Amino acid sequence: MKGIDVAAIKRDFPILKIKVNGRPFVYLDSAATSQKPLQVIEAIDKYYNEYNANIHRGVYQIAERATEAYIDSKRKVGALIGTRAIEEVIYVRNTTEGINLVAMTWGDQNIKKGDHILISEMEHHSNIVPWQILAKKKGAVIDYIKLDRQRCELSYESLEKELAKSPKIVAVTQVSNVLGSINDVKKITKMAKKGGAAVLVDGAQSVPHMPVDVNAIGCDFLAFSGHKMLAPTGIGVLYGKRELLDNMEPLFGGGDMIKTVDFQSFTTNDLPWKFEAGTSNIEGGIVFGTAIDYLNRIGMARIRDHEVKLTRYALDAIEGVRGIKVYGCPKSEPEKRGGVISFSINKVHPHDVASIFDRNGIAIRAGHHCAMPLVTGVLGQGAVSRVSFYIYNDERDVDRAVEAIGDVKRVFRVA
Repeated sequence: MKGIDVAAIKRDFPILKIKVNGRPFVYLDSAATSQKPLQVIEAIDKYYNEYNANIHRGVYQIAERATEAYIDSKRKVGALIGTRAIEEVIYVRNTTEGINLVAMTWGDQNIKKGDHILISEMEHHSNIVPWQILAKKKGAVIDYIKLDRQRCELSYESLEKELAKSPKIVAVTQVSNVLGSINDVKKITKMAKKGGAAVLVDGAQSVPHMPVDVNAIGCDFLAFSGHKMLAPTGIGVLYGKRELLDNMEPLFGGGDMIKTVDFQSFTTNDLPWKFEAGTSNIEGGIVFGTAIDYLNRIGMARIRDHEVKLTRYALDAIEGVRGIKVYGCPKSEPEKRGGVISFSINKVHPHDVASIFDRNGIAIRAGHHCAMPLVTGVLGQGAVSRVSFYIYNDERDVDRAVEAIGDVKRVFRVA
């Protein structure tokens, strides 16, 4: 497969031209949020300059243009994840809101006292806390698929054990934002469906980086965020199977989610508008389509191939440094992880590591990465450092990171 032209891509990202502490800027925190290309920035400017108007309401020209652009972006989102039905594409603020929507609507209607909810030990807080809130409200029980600590992947033995409890829903991440581990969500879904469970997939770290097809997976729900895949903040997606969405009550009430209202009652609008109350993030929705166009021009399969090669290069480089502990799948299997590498440097707090990296003009993340049960409870660490890659990163960025690790070791006198 032909590689991507990272040098050309870098030129599309204005922020990568800045200097930090006198050094050319290297951004290695795309698992948190991605940078935005000029094409997306210009699309935002064009919307506000040429056709800023509310959607679904005005019959004047720019309102109709805005409405069509907003709907067209949903078509692009659907095509990206394998559905042609825009009725199954609900715009939310982010992955977190999408998961909360399912917990507070589907969950509220379907979970009863004593029912089981199954998640995993590697989940982001966004796929833990909503279920904890629901379980507390309903008197339900949360079970966890355990981590195979040797291989840093989910244990299928543990999964089978927990599925024997007949959970009503299984909610798992496709890619861990800490370990980078890629879970076989197609296999997990198939196993869960045998017991009649619904399945939600957290796609925050997968959809931006690799081909994802909801039909192939077979999941009932998939949530992901635009800001991790070149789009602005404040726009995300909840995919849901139409038959489930039809039977779910709306979470919010107000304009656009209704068809009729009188003084005593209302009827809901058609999907997906039933779940999009009030004025939408019109700019974010429209420009999400521009971001998807950019990714499609590169090709999701090529993006995935690029990140596998870059992760392999980085694992070889980082694990070759003494005093470093790397978390996640073995470096011999980079295809089993996303472009995420979490690590510790002996006796140096991760926040100090991040500060030294910043001194070298490199942005990385340090902390528990909104996965405290995994980092503290399973890995036994208060915090870890993390580098994460995207389409605008190359081997030279990795080399700069390794140089920064050397700087950390010199400053803190690590052998």
